[in-house]
Amino acid sequence: MTLVELARAVFTTAEDLEIPYMAVGALAAGVYGIPRATKDLDLLVSVDAARGIKQLLDGLGELVEFDQQTLFDTITWGRRHVGVSRKAPPFKVELFEMFDDPFVESEFSRRVKKRVPILGLSITLPTAEDVVVQKVRWGRVKDLEDVKDILAVQTPAGLDMDYIRYWCGEHETTGRLEKIIGGLRG
Repeated sequence: MTLVELARAVFTTAEDLEIPYMAVGALAAGVYGIPRATKDLDLLVSVDAARGIKQLLDGLGELVEFDQQTLFDTITWGRRHVGVSRKAPPFKVELFEMFDDPFVESEFSRRVKKRVPILGLSITLPTAEDVVVQKVRWGRVKDLEDVKDILAVQTPAGLDMDYIRYWCGEHETTGRLEKIIGGLRG
């Protein structure tokens, strides 16, 4: 099974179960910037207590074996469920549960449905601006490269930079953002 086939199945399952989600991570960054190789699929999901995350984990059970232990993400402090595809080659699937964070709540409320040609279907994604803010917030080298690529493809003039700067200010990451923007001009 390829990552594209796995992604199609994961997104279709979330849609069929009517689980509110959005793709995050490398896939979301690649839609707005320059796609890069990845071995994982990341989703932020909103699940209510009545259905819980169990419905989605069970729905994906034939394709993905999830660790029985819920992990806590050290960057966001949100709960995440990590699984590995059952068919070779192994791909990681991470389901991040919505958590109480003003930016994440804003990001999730602004999500959009976009057609992703490589997948051959429309999926729910954060806006380009929200991907930039989140990637700057995480601050890992690959995340900052994703930001550079998104800004190069979308151009700052094509993005709501006031929104991006507002949230980077809230996260105290404006310096990282401005360094990347300065590098685009250089």
